[in-house]
Amino acid sequence: MTYQVLFSKAAAENLEQLFDFALHRELDSTTGELKIAEKAVRAIKNGIAFLTPSAFACRKVGASACVDELITPFVHIGYVALFEVVDNSTVIIGGIRHQREADYH
Repeated sequence: MTYQVLFSKAAAENLEQLFDFALHRELDSTTGELKIAEKAVRAIKNGIAFLTPSAFACRKVGASACVDELITPFVHIGYVALFEVVDNSTVIIGGIRHQREADYH
């Protein structure tokens, strides 16, 4: 089965915020790599592409059988995408956070 993966408005905003955060962190660094923000977003999108054929292969979150989280590694950290399988053909990304962030469930 193949799933269409859609981003909620909040998830799309999260992706922009993560890009901005990574870019500003690198701009403030003495050895900043300005392409790191693009690489981080690309890693997140590549990780999320895994859901197209394998939406039920991730870890469950909470009591719902259809709410899961996907961990995408990046360098020595990672990102977590919270998503829901809403029907037999659609996955909606509800939020994306840095792995060390808390309180997005």
